[in-house]
Amino acid sequence: MTSTAADSRPADRPERNQSASLRRALAVLEHVRDHAAAGTDLSLTALAEGLGMSKSTVLRLAAPLVDAQLLARDRDTGHFRLGPGALQLGQAYLATLDLRTAASEEAHHLMREVGGTVHLCVPDAPYVVYVDKVENETAVRMASRIGSRAPMYCTAVGKAMLAWMPEDAVATVVSHGLPAITPRTLTSAAALRTELTRIRTRGYAVDDRENEPEVRCIAAPVFDHNNTVIGAISTSALTSRITAARARELGPVVAATAARVSRTMGSTR
Repeated sequence: MTSTAADSRPADRPERNQSASLRRALAVLEHVRDHAAAGTDLSLTALAEGLGMSKSTVLRLAAPLVDAQLLARDRDTGHFRLGPGALQLGQAYLATLDLRTAASEEAHHLMREVGGTVHLCVPDAPYVVYVDKVENETAVRMASRIGSRAPMYCTAVGKAMLAWMPEDAVATVVSHGLPAITPRTLTSAAALRTELTRIRTRGYAVDDRENEPEVRCIAAPVFDHNNTVIGAISTSALTSRITAARARELGPVVAATAARVSRTMGSTR
């Protein structure tokens, strides 16, 4: 038995060594990637110093990455940058992304955490379109339906998206009119623009009985790999469940949820 155990240890060593080498090679790739976001490439010296490795080690680890075109090395300067293989890998990842799928787990987690109905919406200015809904079976059901639309200016999801959309989107919403849905609806362009500024500052939007008389909703924007707003996620419930104070507590929670979905969609925000 002793001999068998002893014999098995050396056989495990190559696998462990390969795993360690892979992790170190990925560290090289990630270091170049992080600098690529700032538009810079890296010399061998800078790369070695940044990683705390010798130049020879960096060269050894980078060689298969260059072969796979995940890294490229400038022939004149010797500097490293991301290669075309990294772009192809990123494009393949993005091709598999679907907002509803990417947000599903987070939407269910948010529903369990806060107890309200969770909506996922996409923009279709001057409207939002509901693409997913996760309900708490013990709470009062919201009237929204997947596939239905609602105005952007009086919904938290709409305002959350509109706050980060181009001015022409805001102009489109305003041009379609801002009729009062409830006594609390914002009905002037000036009031709406002031609210959008406030939303950008705090990172989330609140529909305080602006679309339905007894409902509060808190929403935050979701961004894609171009850091373009592509949707919003929200939680909503009757005002008896989401008081004004509770809405302020939930804002950062919803914003953090949206940020995680955004990162899944490739956003660097």
